[in-house]
Amino acid sequence: MDLIIRNANLPDGRTGMDIGVIGGRIVALEPALPLQALSEIKANGNLVSPPFVDAHFHMDATLSYGLPRVNQSGTLLEGIALWGELKATLTQDAIVERALQYCDWAVARGLLAIRSHVDICDDRLLAVEALLQVKQQVAPYLDLQLVAFPQDGLLRSASAFANLKRAIAMGVDVVGGIPHFERTMADGAESVRLLCEFAADQGLRVDMHCDESDDPMSRHIETLAYHSQRLGLQGRVAGSHLTSMHSMDNYYVSKLLPLIREAGVAAIANPLINITLQGRHDTYPKRRGMTRVPELMAAGIDVAFGQDCVMDPWYSLGSGDMLEVAHMGLHVAQMTGQEAMRSCFNAVTEAPAKILGLQGYGLQVGCHADLLILDASSTVEALRLRAARLCVIRRGQVLSQMPAAHAQLQLPGRPTQLNFRLA
Repeated sequence: MDLIIRNANLPDGRTGMDIGVIGGRIVALEPALPLQALSEIKANGNLVSPPFVDAHFHMDATLSYGLPRVNQSGTLLEGIALWGELKATLTQDAIVERALQYCDWAVARGLLAIRSHVDICDDRLLAVEALLQVKQQVAPYLDLQLVAFPQDGLLRSASAFANLKRAIAMGVDVVGGIPHFERTMADGAESVRLLCEFAADQGLRVDMHCDESDDPMSRHIETLAYHSQRLGLQGRVAGSHLTSMHSMDNYYVSKLLPLIREAGVAAIANPLINITLQGRHDTYPKRRGMTRVPELMAAGIDVAFGQDCVMDPWYSLGSGDMLEVAHMGLHVAQMTGQEAMRSCFNAVTEAPAKILGLQGYGLQVGCHADLLILDASSTVEALRLRAARLCVIRRGQVLSQMPAAHAQLQLPGRPTQLNFRLA
């Protein structure tokens, strides 16, 4: 063996497991492997999981907070306006530098696969060139999947469709869209048709910002599901945000959910952003904004959580910590049952890996030895503590290590050197 990880707890509840690695792949997974290895890591009963996966991010904008100015209102529309101002001043080197810094953050937090939307409405395609360079540079340690995203609207921006096709020809992986940002509902529906037909013709995946509003009549997810089924795109399409579903009436949603499932369309919620940007015009009662995560899951639809933004025109916070994303998601969705919390952990690991189509992902013999050792005994405890990533491993090689977050207290009337995990 090249590597054995000893005494690991697994996300499925198994304990005391050893994981054997040869050539960057898992070759054994059983208790007390009677073998030796060139290197051994003691998990000591901590949780070992596959790496975190972010199904929705905007890496071309990340770490640009305050440029050209701060989003004073904190709203989605001011953020879009700011991004429009910022685009004219962007340089390829600056985008690359910020993206690489964010990827460093991501690896340290066990995030080894990211799907990033990249704006293609700048005719220079400067951000596309920058992120293609970043994708190549980080490939040895992070999977970066790019979505051609017409931020200003496919039909609302005169050159957007031509630019999207150019971006795909340059090596961008996925077809994106934003139908609710078109001038009319009809234009939005038409953009969905055009983009899905283009993706089907090119054999590509689709991931659309869909119905990111509080308007219960914004129903482009229905159109996306229809064209996905019509064109045989099942399993290759995701609707991101879907926040209007939070405001739809229950009868319509009871019809919509089976349509989404039958069309094989996945859903990507972005808890940190959805809970801050939606419901802004409400007084009280105030809508929570995030889509119907537990109902989507119960309907058999693949659901992932995304980070969406970190320190950019839309969101001044964030750190690339997918446990923080899942932690917020379970609170907003009121998913505090044991199985529900495990589903939230799955929404930042297995579910987004499936949506991205990652090959060799998981904790099974034959999978890539891409592994995290977390300072927690279970997935629920990892969520509760936002557990430290003690060790981040890719293809059997250690990429990052950090100390356990423990405190030693000396308090009157309490045992000396009291040691416990910090939340």
